[in-house]
Amino acid sequence: MGSSLQSILSSLAIAEFVLGTFANVFIALVNSIDWVKKQKISCTDRILTAMAVSRIGLLWVISLNWYATFINPDFYCEEVRTIVYTAWVVSNHFSLWLDASLSILYLLKIANFSSLFFLHLKWKAERVILMILLGTLIFLVCHLAVVSLEVKMGMNEYEGNNTWVTNLRDIVNLSSNTVFTILFVIPFTMSLTALLLLLFSLWKHLKKMQLSGKGSRDVSTEVHVRAMQTVISFLLLFVIYLLVQITSKWNYTQKNNLGNMIFQVVGLFYFSSHSFILIWGNKKLRWTILSFLWQLKCWLRERK
Repeated sequence: MGSSLQSILSSLAIAEFVLGTFANVFIALVNSIDWVKKQKISCTDRILTAMAVSRIGLLWVISLNWYATFINPDFYCEEVRTIVYTAWVVSNHFSLWLDASLSILYLLKIANFSSLFFLHLKWKAERVILMILLGTLIFLVCHLAVVSLEVKMGMNEYEGNNTWVTNLRDIVNLSSNTVFTILFVIPFTMSLTALLLLLFSLWKHLKKMQLSGKGSRDVSTEVHVRAMQTVISFLLLFVIYLLVQITSKWNYTQKNNLGNMIFQVVGLFYFSSHSFILIWGNKKLRWTILSFLWQLKCWLRERK
């Protein structure tokens, strides 16, 4: 039973890796070609392109970790493990914060509030997003510093077993788990706040439309709904990914291969499925992939 389940999980991991890589390469390629043609690119497309690149890296890192952990453990020496974990930290950081930045950009571009502070942020939306992403580099440096301490403590694991070394190792592990959890919760909280403010903005807009007798369906309403659908899909998938990653981190000392396989399959599912949701929620990407699929269907029909 265990072997069959592992085979199923391995098949799922391969399928998610292939589909996720295709979706993210598609996003990056379409936006890059459009950028070259028009000599300009919107802030939304820049975020989507950067997110796609970071997720391509994540998918490869998770797949490499899968191969080294479950298929060829001899490949996983301490140096390789450190490089893979560091690459995961960096790519995961940018993927999560670009997701949160996209939610905030939707809020600033779409929501309507009369506050002067909000109007100022709305006018400087692209600069606000840039400042957020630059500010998060502080979190990344802190996370990498904790990872470096973890690596050093791991290398010194067999150099002594006195109480001081053991206590120091426990402190480093606790600090690492705490930082890890905080750095996941912050972008989730920001995205959730953006969603709630978008919902409040939509409610105010619908109330205003009803009072003016214009009905409830207009361009602004549809834009609100599309943005909220994208943010909600991200949050629902992210909640699952967040819980799995935090559970995996805090239970890392328990060597449960089956549990680790499930954690990694969920990670691959999040980064692959959400990329397809982003494609479907973007008019340009949706039209391009439908055109591509239609041409592929015609080509296959001709081959038959």
